[in-house]
Amino acid sequence: MKLWLTAGALSGLIAVALGAFGAHGLANKVPADQLNAFEVGARYQMYHALALLAVAWLASREPSSLVSAAGAAFIIGTLLFSGSLYVLGLTGSRALVLVTPIGGLSFMIGWVCLLVAGLRAPA
Repeated sequence: MKLWLTAGALSGLIAVALGAFGAHGLANKVPADQLNAFEVGARYQMYHALALLAVAWLASREPSSLVSAAGAAFIIGTLLFSGSLYVLGLTGSRALVLVTPIGGLSFMIGWVCLLVAGLRAPA
């Protein structure tokens, strides 16, 4: 539980900081499509920071390998999806563009893990 709580809190902190940087530091300095990519990265990072807090809560109540797998998938998704969009937003480089959908798939795997954990949980 401590790992997921710490990861969720840190990820949320980073998402807020990078979101503010994008809104205030990048506005009018990068093309609109790059700024949009950066903002999408921050938004999805925040969504999954909150998901990590849910994973922490679930791990404290009903620990399971599926809950842990969801947490790991959310972290991997954040690194790949949001990270690649941050690079695109900051540099305009599309070098990591093929990594973005892998990160998105990782997010979906995390949600599937939570779905299955929920279906298996006692009533």
